[in-house]
Amino acid sequence: MRRRFPLRLLRQGLICTLLAAIPLPAIQAQSYSQSFDSYLQSVGDRARREGVSEATISRVLSGLTPNPRVVELDSAQPSRSGTPPATAPYIATHVDSARISRGRDRYSRDTGLIPQIERRYGVPGPILMAIWGHETNYGSYTGDFDLPRSLATLAWEGRRRALFEGELIALLKMVDRGVPTYRLKGSWAGAFGNPQFLPSVYLRLAADGDGNGTSDIWSSDADTLASIANYFRDAGWRPGQPWGVRATVSSSFAGAGTATRLAAPSCDRVFARHARWMTVAEWKRLGVAPLSSIGDNVLTSFFQPDGPGTPAYLLTGNYRVILQYNCSNYYALSVGLLADEIAR
Repeated sequence: MRRRFPLRLLRQGLICTLLAAIPLPAIQAQSYSQSFDSYLQSVGDRARREGVSEATISRVLSGLTPNPRVVELDSAQPSRSGTPPATAPYIATHVDSARISRGRDRYSRDTGLIPQIERRYGVPGPILMAIWGHETNYGSYTGDFDLPRSLATLAWEGRRRALFEGELIALLKMVDRGVPTYRLKGSWAGAFGNPQFLPSVYLRLAADGDGNGTSDIWSSDADTLASIANYFRDAGWRPGQPWGVRATVSSSFAGAGTATRLAAPSCDRVFARHARWMTVAEWKRLGVAPLSSIGDNVLTSFFQPDGPGTPAYLLTGNYRVILQYNCSNYYALSVGLLADEIAR
């Protein structure tokens, strides 16, 4: 799932139920600028220009056909308009006892590995485990769509051709670098493996956590956690800071006077819900008190997503790093809360 990377662009619908699917024949009713086979020929030409081998182009692109289900799912992505739904129901289903218990079990199993990754990348193990838990329930489901077919369909369909064609080319480069074609299964939108990376992200940030010369984000705990950590480090994670802390709010707090004055260049609706940046000490003077340890000089943003009288938080810059993985307050908040529970 970007902004810096395209992942978040693909996951705006993560927090909502998909709309009713369009009928299967609709793909045939749309007007495309060229046939699917002709389009694949142009993709092959581009791949050759970018150094992909003829063997890989033939092996991956030959025999592909459009996937109507992929077009349905892409077309059914929910609108971003309207009032955001409450966060509490989403958190209740994504920070549940089963996910917490499984995360703690995984964390215990990898206790010999996690400190090494924390030292190397500066990202806490519970955060890495929480991402893994949210993306694929710790690897229990990573998707079964044929990735070349999905990406080729989405690129040919044309609404976001530049994005998906680029990912298809990156997928070909993965195969050229030795990724076996049986690994090319994932989500309808092209994400795959335990951390649900897109091909371009895999090429840039997948890491070899166990030193065996490969970046196996499908079956290696070490490579999975190192790759997520590498992503977070690249996105600007600040070692030593939490993602945020829960906070209490006094009855005298006037939240209206703390609205943000920044216009985010991307993910604007998500960031517009956060208050402006002030130090923890300044928030304390206004009546917002953190419920766990955090330095008075740390810059934070106040967030009370479900309104007065509901859970409130002071968010650090590391919360915005989680948003780089998936630009959704529902996602980022539940990842932070799950990580806190795994660490208990």
